[in-house]
Amino acid sequence: MFYALTHGKIETGNIRFREHLEGIEALNERAERKEFEITAVSVHQLYYIHDSYRLMNVGASMGDGYGPLVVGRNGTYLPGRRVALPGRRTTAALLFQLRFGTEAEFAVYPFDDVMRAVREEECDYGVVIHEGQLSYREEGMIAVEDLGRWFTEETGLPTPLGVNVVRRDLSESEEMDRLLRTSIAWAFENEEEALDYALQYARGLEKDSVRKFVRMYVNDLTIDLGERGRNGVRELIRRGIDRGFLRGTIATADEIFL
Repeated sequence: MFYALTHGKIETGNIRFREHLEGIEALNERAERKEFEITAVSVHQLYYIHDSYRLMNVGASMGDGYGPLVVGRNGTYLPGRRVALPGRRTTAALLFQLRFGTEAEFAVYPFDDVMRAVREEECDYGVVIHEGQLSYREEGMIAVEDLGRWFTEETGLPTPLGVNVVRRDLSESEEMDRLLRTSIAWAFENEEEALDYALQYARGLEKDSVRKFVRMYVNDLTIDLGERGRNGVRELIRRGIDRGFLRGTIATADEIFL
């Protein structure tokens, strides 16, 4: 998404961008400290930092009938077992609780270590995100539940996962929104170059698999969240509050939008 912004592919005027690459849970934690003007965070975490950041209209990763996978060494979920999560404030963790409740022993692992934890029997189940959604069979895992499919079947809405947010004290927030949209549009038009850049962070995936994964989560809703995407965010937050998984106060979910 940011390749064109950070590598001089589009005109950004007097604004300069510097990229920082890190796992989503680490970015969630940095957002609590307000370290970046623009950052990716989980929608789950956005609920807790909405007083400092607003959700941008562009850059969201939305699963439309697919999303994080619950995997295990067998295909049946049994409550009360040990579950590996890719971060406590990831949207994957919130979706798991909405679907299966909290009758489990949760353990937090780096997202790219979840399947190893299940394979080596440190955990009974794992919630996988990113490329694990494509490679879990190769790791000997069995899909128990697609949490994105479950959310969409329940609500008729896309599943909001990772989003881009802009810090509230930044006066150029509208311009940042426009520039990021331009950057993503450039990547759509120059897919091969953008994919070649992304391959260096692909953790062993072949280019065709990277292309498939990118097309899953960089889509029309990434270019513009739109009302359908916003409704997905609103519904996820509403359900989290109603079930008691999101705690604190927020007058209305609309407070989080740019």
